[in-house]
Amino acid sequence: MTETRGAGLTAVAGITVGHCTLAERPTGCTVVLAGSGAVAGVDVRGAAPGTRETDLLNPLNLVDKVHGIVLAGGSAFGLDAASGVVRYLEERGIGFPTDYGVVPIVPAAILFDLGVGDPKVRPGADCGYRAAAAASAGPVPEGSVGAGAGATVGKLLGMARAMKGGVGSAALTLPGGLTVAALVAVNAFGDVIDPATGQVVAGVRTADGRGLADARLRMRAGTALKPPLGTSTTIGVVATNARLTKTQATKVAQMAHDGLARALAPVHTLADGDTLFALATGALAADADLSTVGALAADAVSDAVVRAAREAKGLPGLPAAGDLGPARR
Repeated sequence: MTETRGAGLTAVAGITVGHCTLAERPTGCTVVLAGSGAVAGVDVRGAAPGTRETDLLNPLNLVDKVHGIVLAGGSAFGLDAASGVVRYLEERGIGFPTDYGVVPIVPAAILFDLGVGDPKVRPGADCGYRAAAAASAGPVPEGSVGAGAGATVGKLLGMARAMKGGVGSAALTLPGGLTVAALVAVNAFGDVIDPATGQVVAGVRTADGRGLADARLRMRAGTALKPPLGTSTTIGVVATNARLTKTQATKVAQMAHDGLARALAPVHTLADGDTLFALATGALAADADLSTVGALAADAVSDAVVRAAREAKGLPGLPAAGDLGPARR
């Protein structure tokens, strides 16, 4: 197995990624385009989700492919970004065919970042259009960009003790050519944990703000938490070149959440709207084992979460992982 982290989600042929970052707040959106379409599934685990067009991904429903996915900041306001992507795709004749023209299918999910900067600055349709226009098959930019521009993590003791989150992406390829990749915008209520070491990468800080308090230890000690409910959420996209049905893609999205559980603590809380989409391009000639695809999806997601924290850039009052000395991390 090889790891193609430098490419990230675009390691899956036919998938392109674009960001639009509104630096004045900061906030933004991230767009994943699937060429002429990809079979898709979704799994929502957090208790405070904000989504668009997820019902159509139910295997019982008609549409079997999507043409793009939008991840955005701005809470519910950020769902407008998907309208810009729909317009971009319609202009290029990409969408679900009808007797009256194509209808681009673009599900979306948002995270809550209104507590960072001016909450009146939000990603809208123009942001989505610009991100779609910028989409490329090149290496995915990571860190404080797109949907991760205003993302934060480690909010168990309030925003005053939180740290900067961001966008991360990773990919895994097996010798037979099966590729599974993930892109995640990490705005978690909990801490980011490196599954390889069990150590906290970024999260709730100590009282002096210079070290990591470790949310797991705080919770076990009975520390009174200060959860800003509805102010978090980790959202992402898993993609593979395997041939999958809608039911199978939904299962992959479900298994991919295991990656969040490995790399975030706590996860899927009342403050989070954690949502993962799964895309399957079907370009791989050979059949792929569904359990293998799902297991690799979880691995790619956990890698992407850790990368999001490590690639993030700090803001005033919100240091990033790289701003804390190794001893304090």
